[in-house]
Order: sequence, then structure tokens, then C-alpha cells
Amino acid sequence: MEYDRRTILKQLAGTTAVGALAGCVGVSETDSTQTPDESGEGDTDGGDENTTQEQTEAAGPSGTFTLWHQRAEAEKKALESNAETFTDATSHTAKPAEIADLRQKTTSAIPAGQGAGMFDWAHDWTGEYYQNGFLSDQSGNLDVDLSVYTQPAQAAVEFDGATLALPYAAETVGLIYNKEMVDEAPETIADMKAIMEEYHDPENGKYGLSYPLNAYFMSAWAHAFGGYYFDESNVELGLSNDATMEGFQFILDNFVPFQPKDTGYDPQAAVFLEGNAPFAINGPWFLGDVKSSEIDAGVARLPSPDGDAEPKPYTTVKQLYFTNALDDDEEKAAAARAFAEWYTTNTEVLSANAEEFGYIPVYKELANEGDLPEAVQGFSESVALGTPIPSHPKMGDVWGPLEDAFNSVKNGDAEIQPAFEKAEQDIRSNWE
Repeated sequence: MEYDRRTILKQLAGTTAVGALAGCVGVSETDSTQTPDESGEGDTDGGDENTTQEQTEAAGPSGTFTLWHQRAEAEKKALESNAETFTDATSHTAKPAEIADLRQKTTSAIPAGQGAGMFDWAHDWTGEYYQNGFLSDQSGNLDVDLSVYTQPAQAAVEFDGATLALPYAAETVGLIYNKEMVDEAPETIADMKAIMEEYHDPENGKYGLSYPLNAYFMSAWAHAFGGYYFDESNVELGLSNDATMEGFQFILDNFVPFQPKDTGYDPQAAVFLEGNAPFAINGPWFLGDVKSSEIDAGVARLPSPDGDAEPKPYTTVKQLYFTNALDDDEEKAAAARAFAEWYTTNTEVLSANAEEFGYIPVYKELANEGDLPEAVQGFSESVALGTPIPSHPKMGDVWGPLEDAFNSVKNGDAEIQPAFEKAEQDIRSNWE
């Protein structure tokens, strides 16, 4: 079953604002399906707001590359401005190009020899794309050492010993709270429940919590008690493990009673945005909508259950992938590497991304200094607790059956143990 990251996050483009702190995974709402080629038909109409800290000109001949992306409007303009700054300061030319359906385009154009030199997406495609021959191993060619990035970011850009991308940000879910209802973020689930109980009044359209219940969003609690969805090291499923099911049951007992019955993304988001819930569990991509709603919101790490358990949400690393178009064109490869090295380590660029779009830095110089915007700091603390999404190709078959099993239990149509045992059977069937 194909279940890419856009599906995991419920195609958030439709609810992503383009203002400050717009979504980390926002998808442009353009209807264009035109494919810019390596001659670079993407616009570069950004401003000159970012400046380089040092010269980034690579040794050897100059090159030109296209960077495919699928960013929201404000993020697109910032990337175009960054590319213009880089191009002006070096002998290379960077050409960002917006693609309406990046998944479809990369999987069709790259094997046909028509792909861009780089593309921008989260790390969960790494294993599949590498095994399919879509990516270029740049190990030994990079001038930046991976140790300058956080450990999860280092791991995200590598597969089977190959370095296939460079990372620039992370994302995960955290606790967003309405400051008019909540004085300070609760540290424990018990404290959170006390506040939810105070505000929960469904007969009058009021609820304790806004929380889309898809597999990505629920992962924090599935992992909290020692469970797991998929162990990519051993290619093993853990959905029916006692510890994993304890996490699913925790959601059913502690969150579902305080939510609207429809646990899809849009209905859940609306409850918080309309001021009808004190809490939302959501990601940085949601903050643009929160700002547009004029809600004064704070962000904190997810509260802890009683005992030794800690929420460990799935995290994703946003990265610039090197494609196989670089393998036979060293000028293009040099240009792409130089841009990726500059973009992922330039503190002015990364700080602006954090301020404007809620991007969580993975460059250690920023990630470890603790001087991040309030909202970004809250998500950063969740990232520190989190677990990177497996990049193994078989992970893609896990999402759908998992959600089907959870919903069948939530709706009273199945018991938890047989539901998740069936989900594992369905997943293994898809693997055959």
C-alpha cells in the first residue's frame, strides 16, 4: 500500500496558512503540473533578506542545478531568496522549482533520466529511493562533516553506509495550548486531564482536546511504554506487542473521551482554531493557522504519563536529497553539494527559518544553544524525546492497516488484541 508522508499528515496543505510560522510540511496549493527542467524554469523572485556568513564557492568549475520542492508560498519565496543569495555569492547557480506532486514526479522522472539534481523532502523516502537507484551517494565528496548535525539528523541522511542528503530541520508533534484558558503547560497527563475535564462540554460545542488520531500523531504513546510500530533493524512488527497496545489503550482512555467524535485532521483542527478547546496535539505546520485565528497559543513538549513512561513521537528530518542526476555531471554535483552544505549550516538562514516557519534546527550550533523562538523551543523538546520514522521501504505498508485496526477498536467493532494481530497479518501479506 502506498502511504507517503503527505497521506500520513492528512494533506495539510488545505489547512496551512502562508503567514509567519506557516507549516513545516505545507504543500503549495498551485494547480500547476508543469515540470521545470534542469534549465531552471522555477521563479527566483525572493528578496535579499539573508546574507552568507562566508564564501561558499566550491573548488573546480561552476555548475547549475535545479532543486525540486513542494513548499507553501511563504516558504517557497524564502527558498528562492536563499538560492539567489547563494548564486550571487558563488560561481554556481541554484534554481528552485516548485512541483505540484513531488512524489509522483520524482518516481517517474528520476528513473527516466529527467530528474532534478536535488529535491527537498523528509527523510522517510531515503531507504526506498536509494534501493530503487534514485539517489546519489555523496560520501567522501562533502566538505561538511555530518557530526555538525544532531545525531538523529545524521542517521536520517544515511542508508546502508551511503550519504544521500543533508538535513536542515526536524518536525514532530507537541502540545499547543490556548493561553486564555491555560496559564502554563501541564507537565503530566494527570494535570492535562484536570484542565480538559474543566472545559469539556460537547453539548455546547466545547471539548477538552483537539487531536487528529492518525498513525503519525499517535506514535508518541505507542512508543511511550516501550512499544514500537516497526523495527527496521530486524524488519519486525510490534503492533500487537503488549507495550504497543498499552500505548493505544492509553489514547483510548485518556484522550478520546475529550475529543469530537470525528478524529480526522480538519474537524479536530477546527475545534482549537475556533477557541473551543484548551489543548491541541499537532505540529509546527499548524502554527500558521493558529496565528491566523488570532489565538494566543503556547507550545510545549508532550506531557508525561505517570511512572517512568515518556511520550516518544515519531520525528521526521527535512533534508535536501542528492539524486542520480549528479552521478555523471561533476559540475552539477559540485553546485548541488555547495548549496546543500551552505543551506544546512548557515545560521542566518536556519535562524530565519525557525523564526518565520517554525523549522526546528538540527544544526548543533543552533539546536543546542537553547535560544530558539518559544514555539520552536517547545517542538524542539519533543524532537529530543522523539523517535525518527524508519526510512526502510517496508515501513510504507504499516500506516494503513495500523489506522484501520485502531479505528475498529475505537468504534467498538473489534477488541484490541485481535485487531492489531490482523493488522500485522495484512502488513506481512503486503510485503510478500
